[in-house]
Amino acid sequence: MVDNEAIYDICRRNLSIDRPTYTNLNRLIGQVVSSVTASLRFQGALNVDLNEFQTNLVPYPRIHFPLSSYAPVISAEKAFHEQLNVNEITNSCFEPANQMVKCDPRRGKYMACCLLYRGDVVPKDVNAAITKIKTQKTVQFVDWCPTGFKVGLNYQPPTVVPGGDLAKVPRALCMLSNTTAIAEAWARLDHKFDLMYAKRAFVHWYVGEGMEEGEFSEAREDMAALEKDYEEVGSDSVGIDENDDIDY
Repeated sequence: MVDNEAIYDICRRNLSIDRPTYTNLNRLIGQVVSSVTASLRFQGALNVDLNEFQTNLVPYPRIHFPLSSYAPVISAEKAFHEQLNVNEITNSCFEPANQMVKCDPRRGKYMACCLLYRGDVVPKDVNAAITKIKTQKTVQFVDWCPTGFKVGLNYQPPTVVPGGDLAKVPRALCMLSNTTAIAEAWARLDHKFDLMYAKRAFVHWYVGEGMEEGEFSEAREDMAALEKDYEEVGSDSVGIDENDDIDY
């Protein structure tokens, strides 16, 4: 998942673009898509195909909205004096400032993380970086999936668009994570919908095209249920005492 607001902020902050255009945004999204599909095109020590994303990131059918992060996002001017190692780009991907959706993962819990490294990366450095991440209190996993890391290693370094904003770097990381924090995005969306639907703004256009008003209410209820699903998934599982009576 990506949202425009988050990518606009990344372009302004990391690439020093005062007024980002859709071209700037699409180039950044293109790097994420390229990293996700790199294993289909290039050889690597640990390749991850698209089926494995579904297997490793989706614990329940409705909880299937991965949050994407990418690092490093630096301009060509800064690249000359910033040599980011594996540990630094790994830490960067867990920072809210590098995530493609506006939400704070420190307020939620991770169910699984898929780390897709490209370029000059060796497994030893990756293991050290992940071990360090696990010791941080800001990165919390649900108690029923405490070790949820999937790693992909690809030897092909990221390619940049000629004349583009991003610097050519020797290594990069794209992270797809399933976190309960993304429910913040649903809450924002629901709030905006409620404000507009209360005034029936734009509804007449949809009804004129054949939709029924009840479909809006159904969709809103489904979003509320989705928020509740994420809340339940993030809550700690409670053990059952042997002496407790259980009614079936």
